[in-house]
Amino acid sequence: MALVLQDRVKENSTSSGTGTITLAGAYTGFRTFASCIPSGSTTYYCIHNLAAGYQSEWEVGLGTFTSPDQLARTTVLSSSNAGSLVNFTSGTNGLEVFITYPAEKAIYEEANGTT
Repeated sequence: MALVLQDRVKENSTSSGTGTITLAGAYTGFRTFASCIPSGSTTYYCIHNLAAGYQSEWEVGLGTFTSPDQLARTTVLSSSNAGSLVNFTSGTNGLEVFITYPAEKAIYEEANGTT
């Protein structure tokens, strides 16, 4: 399926390791992946560990969302593990997982209109 980007999509997760992330519900004021990403679509994501002592764990990549709550981490673009999959540590606060637009994929336009 196609690449899908949406605004204000952020969920929590208690997943750990380097595998698929199981999403566990939207943060207040945000939407779930399932509410706006068709199953089988790809999207850019960011995962950040909120657990005490592990806040330095993060990853940005391209993932494949499968309804109702699975995000497969298919391509890592940057991470706290030198650009490789992060082996996320489980903690009481878990992970925040959200849709983002990675800097390396962005197209910039100067104020004068040139790129």
